[in-house]
Amino acid sequence: MQIEIKIDEKCKEPKIIVMTDKMTDEVNAIIKRLSDEQPQVIAGFRDDVVEVLEPSEIYRVFAESGKVFAETNHGEYALRLRLYEAEQRLDSKTFVRISNSDIINLKKVKSFDLSFVGTICITLSNGTVTYVSRRSVAKIKQLLGM
Repeated sequence: MQIEIKIDEKCKEPKIIVMTDKMTDEVNAIIKRLSDEQPQVIAGFRDDVVEVLEPSEIYRVFAESGKVFAETNHGEYALRLRLYEAEQRLDSKTFVRISNSDIINLKKVKSFDLSFVGTICITLSNGTVTYVSRRSVAKIKQLLGM
């Protein structure tokens, strides 16, 4: 993919043109990402207090007992979102779904333990240990370049 930027002083509003020989999943993903203008705010609830969570401070987002939580530097916060909604609001280059109930921040990963058969054990930098589902192992190995 080539990216080209032209600076034109006459241009009052940014304009994006996508040139391609055919529509592909990659082109559709780019268009979706560019047209998605909803704010990427995640509100966390703890002790009747609502806090805006900074994505860079989130270690993981997970579902447990029918509720969704975000684990941060400051503890766990309940989210009033479904897991897929939180996944849509977070940057897909940094946050990766590793199972039906867990999304991790790749920048907060301390280690990947590949010694388990059929899964990967992930240790986050705060000490939390979580596991990749068998369905997601291939995707994680691809991210790691394996």
